[in-house]
Amino acid sequence: MDLPGLDSLDIEGRTILVRADLNVPLGDGAVADDHRIASSIPVIDQIRRAGGRVVVCSHLGRPEGRDPAFSMAPVTARLGELGGFPVAQIDGVAGTEVTAAVAAVPADTVAVLENTRFEPGETSNDPELARGLAELADGFVLDAFGSAHRAHASTVGVAELMPSAAGPLLAAEVAALSRLLEDPARPYVVVLGGAKVADKLGVMRHLLPRVDRMVIGGGMCFTLLAAKGVDVGDSLLDQDRVGEVSDLLAEYGDRIVLPTDVVVADRFAEDADHQVVAVDAIEPSRMGLDIGPASIEDFAAAVAPARSVFWNGPMG
Repeated sequence: MDLPGLDSLDIEGRTILVRADLNVPLGDGAVADDHRIASSIPVIDQIRRAGGRVVVCSHLGRPEGRDPAFSMAPVTARLGELGGFPVAQIDGVAGTEVTAAVAAVPADTVAVLENTRFEPGETSNDPELARGLAELADGFVLDAFGSAHRAHASTVGVAELMPSAAGPLLAAEVAALSRLLEDPARPYVVVLGGAKVADKLGVMRHLLPRVDRMVIGGGMCFTLLAAKGVDVGDSLLDQDRVGEVSDLLAEYGDRIVLPTDVVVADRFAEDADHQVVAVDAIEPSRMGLDIGPASIEDFAAAVAPARSVFWNGPMG
């Protein structure tokens, strides 16, 4: 898949809005893992070297409206530390005051907008919010592979309103994914995790006919286990998707690897009482929160011979 890159944009002397993936874990008000922040720096550096001004936007967590606990401030500070360039935190996402604040930022300073999900129109791809974002810049770069599949105002809406390009991180991910879809080296193993099976059903349907093995953990595995008749207790379960999952298991069950044991607890908390049990021994009042040691060995054995691995989502 050929995507327009940065060289397709007129950057010198212009302002470029970069949709990055800065959705990082926080702890005690500080960034706990800065890998995604570090990964966003190359596109920023490239635009700055080409003579452009940079405005960065990203979501952070799943806030219910404006919540100081999900402010981009600590992310912005860490971005400046890692990038070695001046940064400015903008108190807002779009609107007249935000436009003025961005315009006042010095040309050599990277402006970072507040959490895009503070705006209710972000996830609904509200046209007004998209227009507000477009007013901040002359061009748009999407470099957030992990958010590119979502039709949000900061990923899709704004891209439709101005000259747009794929950043180097997105282009590299798409190139790698294209190889896995078209002509992967075999054995080809896919590892899927995450909370919601609904988010991954499309991926499963598309990839199961192509893969040699699909290893599934995370919260989504309990819907598949339930489809096999396992009582998953109080674990995360998408009852509405059990039928669809059952169809996939019937057709591709020989390719799907599921946990045989899990870590269960009485609640979702660091200090929760927990233990390892077989998947068919989960008590009604307990919830599965991670794969167990036997499952780790099984999953590792499934992945070990692979020449191509596509991994999406955590196992716990």
